[in-house]
Amino acid sequence: MSSKHKDLLQSKTWVEVSSGAVKNNIKAFQTSLHKKVELMAVVKSNAYGHGLLEIASMARRAGVKWFGVDSLDEGLILRKAGFTELILIMGYTRPGQVEEAIRHDLDFVAYDLGVLQTVKQLSERGVLKKSPAHIHLKVETGTVRQGLAGQTLIDYARRAMDIKGLHIRGVYTHFANIEDTTDHAFANRQLDSFNQALKQLSAAGCDPLIKHTACSAAAFLFPETHFNLIRMGISLYGHWSSKETRAVAQKQHKDIILKPALTWKTVIAQIKDVPKGTAIGYGLTEKVTRKSKIAVLPVGYWDGYDRKLSGLGNVLIRGKRCKVVGRICMNMMMVDVTDVKGAAAEDEVVLLGSQKKDMISAEELAGKIGTINYEVITRINPWLPRIAVK
Repeated sequence: MSSKHKDLLQSKTWVEVSSGAVKNNIKAFQTSLHKKVELMAVVKSNAYGHGLLEIASMARRAGVKWFGVDSLDEGLILRKAGFTELILIMGYTRPGQVEEAIRHDLDFVAYDLGVLQTVKQLSERGVLKKSPAHIHLKVETGTVRQGLAGQTLIDYARRAMDIKGLHIRGVYTHFANIEDTTDHAFANRQLDSFNQALKQLSAAGCDPLIKHTACSAAAFLFPETHFNLIRMGISLYGHWSSKETRAVAQKQHKDIILKPALTWKTVIAQIKDVPKGTAIGYGLTEKVTRKSKIAVLPVGYWDGYDRKLSGLGNVLIRGKRCKVVGRICMNMMMVDVTDVKGAAAEDEVVLLGSQKKDMISAEELAGKIGTINYEVITRINPWLPRIAVK
């Protein structure tokens, strides 16, 4: 282990990210793609909580040539770290950010007239002669988020094509109901709407080089959504978009093995012997029903361990499940280690991931607090160290 990693492991809590798992997940996609279809690694939101630079580096080593980010800030982090690959800002780029995006060769989604006006002004100033602008048109097909539809889309494309130095590199959409259902009628209607928009754009003289609609679920289930670029999001990190997506894939006899890349760890800070009937933590919400050993862990909801897991969550210590007891605090939580032989201060604790023969998955935690695996992993505090491991 490098001295840098040894220093990071002095942290109270940290995240380990497996390069082997990321490589496996990318390969699972690449083997099913036509040779003309590129793969975009969606690394927005700190790479779904895994660490932006860590995941982008792993994806680049696996041959990925496109990256999807949410913001100008994320795009600049990649550029300043030496990433020269194609980068698409998929979230909102404000008019005042457009020039910096262009100067750093960042593609961005376009649908806002204010953004287009800013690009036009930059063109008139001669900025685009040195640094051309590359945009992706977002087609509204039914998600009711970013994007344009019908004649508004065509008019926007025509205005964009009139700006010297502005290139419409891509056109895309996003599915609203392809992950949470086994009935894909709505997704098929969205795909039909997108194909119709492509025809209308072509008739108007606009035929972008890059066309993309497929998120992880669509990429697995519907080859007709691939076009020439797919956006690999949650599956890059070893998670299925939903149990429905996994069920449909298995029904189609697709042998896809995804490996979760993230393990979230902490250590035991202290162990206390407490008598039967002792109330634990804030609000005295839970009492031990026997003479117990309680371990204090230096991690809490500020770190991203959801407070709703109070009294419900489990962690792994020496390969055994230990129940969270009492309320989770801002920076600490307590777990019952009565049945863990030899448990001691500085023992490694797995909050999310595998230890010995057991595993606590993001899906398990999500189910306990009524959310989705995406939220569990992306809400891990970005200040926590991310450590790349094999």
